[in-house]
Amino acid sequence: MSIIQWPLGAASSDGLPPLRTVQRVELNQYMGTWYEIASFPQRFEKGCVASMATYSLRADGKVTVLNECRNETLDGKLRSAKGKAWVVDHGTNAKLKVCFFWPFSGDYWIIDLGPHYEYAVVGHPQRTYLWILSRKPQMDSNSYEAILQRLKAQHYDISRLKKTLQPSRP
Repeated sequence: MSIIQWPLGAASSDGLPPLRTVQRVELNQYMGTWYEIASFPQRFEKGCVASMATYSLRADGKVTVLNECRNETLDGKLRSAKGKAWVVDHGTNAKLKVCFFWPFSGDYWIIDLGPHYEYAVVGHPQRTYLWILSRKPQMDSNSYEAILQRLKAQHYDISRLKKTLQPSRP
C-alpha cells in the first residue's frame, strides 16, 4: 500500500477535500515505460489502444514524455505525442506540470504508487483526469480492485474509468 500525503489548503471549489498525492516520488525510479491500464476517456486519446508513456530524465532536470498508442486496434497505425514535464513540488516530486503544446500545460499528480514502482495512478486536482498505469501491459485483478477502492476514498467517480486494450505481451 502506498503512503498518502494530505496537501495543505482548503477544500476544492466543488466541496470535495483536496486531492492527496503520494508522500515522495523518486524520479529516477519513475522513469521508463508505463502501460495505461485504465483512464477517464479524453478526446485527445479517442481511438487509442495499447497506450503507453515513456518518461526520461533530461539533463536540465525536466522530463521528456513520449505518449504512444495504436489507432483502434492492436496492430493499428502508431500515434505519438512528445512533450515535457517538470516538477512543481520539489518536496514530494509528486506534483508535475506536463506540456505537449506550448504554452498550455496541465497538472500531473501522482496520487498512488506501488512500493516497487510497479503501478502508478495519475490524477488532476479537480479530478477531471485519471490514469492507472502499470509497468506491464496487464494488471492483476486484486491490485486493480485495491486501486479502485483507494480512488473511491479520494472521491473519484470510478464509474467513468474505461479499461485500455493492451497486448498480452509488451
